[in-house]
Amino acid sequence: MVKQLERSARRICVADVCEALEALAPLRRAQKWDNVGLLAGDREAAVRRVLTCIDLTPAVVDEAVRERVQLVVAYHPPIFKPLSRLTMPSDDTGALVLRCIKAGIAIYSTHTALDAAEGGTNDRMAQLCGIKQTQPLEYVGNDRAGDCKVVVFVPEADVDTVAEAMFQAGAGCIGDYEKCSYRLAGTGTFRGTESTKPVIGEAGRYETVAEIRIESVTPQAQVPAVIEAIRRAHPYEEPAFDIYPLRPVPERGIGRYGDLPQPMTLAALARKLKNLTEATCVQMVGETDRRVTRAVICVGAAGSLPFAIPLGPGDVIITGEIRHHDALAILRRDCSAIALGHWASEHPVLEPFAKALNKRLARLDVLVSTADCEPFAPV
Repeated sequence: MVKQLERSARRICVADVCEALEALAPLRRAQKWDNVGLLAGDREAAVRRVLTCIDLTPAVVDEAVRERVQLVVAYHPPIFKPLSRLTMPSDDTGALVLRCIKAGIAIYSTHTALDAAEGGTNDRMAQLCGIKQTQPLEYVGNDRAGDCKVVVFVPEADVDTVAEAMFQAGAGCIGDYEKCSYRLAGTGTFRGTESTKPVIGEAGRYETVAEIRIESVTPQAQVPAVIEAIRRAHPYEEPAFDIYPLRPVPERGIGRYGDLPQPMTLAALARKLKNLTEATCVQMVGETDRRVTRAVICVGAAGSLPFAIPLGPGDVIITGEIRHHDALAILRRDCSAIALGHWASEHPVLEPFAKALNKRLARLDVLVSTADCEPFAPV
């Protein structure tokens, strides 16, 4: 409680906001090719106001300076490919980054991390469609060091002694549970050479011993300490043990699909989403009067991602933009699609995302950019 009070009393810094943003949109879920997280700024700098946007444009930077914000959360990373120089005046994004740096404004990007996040861009579009339950188009692993499972074989009489030593060294924690293990009875065999001093049996003679196999999950960093504890507590000269690396559980990745609350025509769904997103450049692929029952959602640019699952006549792909050849592929699969515009398909997430960030850091003033806008104009 004391630490919580101290944290709430001290100033909020860039690192605190980064921590909150990573909790909302874990960076480990981002695509490998992406550039997400803190792109520019001092992690120790104080933050009172944050501006969220889809694109970091000159107008958005003007707004950030005018509103005296200390951090901009830009969905699209303004630094994507390596920059060879930061100069002004210039019409490239490097100049915008330099303006922010000069004004003391940090830059953070969420991009595909927010696409994969619970409540992120794709979940928000699913919500606008009225979909209650969704599945991801892909699951992703992560590069974090996972736990290990340490297995050791112990004589029945020494099981509790060895297990307790393992627990004290850091093994056996699963969530909020401690001293977790699995034990299986079996038979161990061995024959020591003449130089050995076996605890059970005699040197040079083949022995069989009733033993218990103990399995316990162990954080990778604690494995050396657990093995050392086993050696100290185990009665044998040479205890037998195994170490198995465990892979982290795959997490929901980008894209979503799920059943619409009720069948409707392609045109009716397109009109509904056009009104809800205020999209100005909506396109459809397929027969406008076709009844659709399931939405396959991939905001921004869909690419080939929707083709990761089998598609049929009742499916509609909902995205931002569709390439010509992908549109032909959609028609060949006898399904349909709605393209709301890249920006328009992503923008609906900003308002709930800003509220979620403000809920995590109540003393932070989180704004949604009013200068950020659709780059395309309707005819």
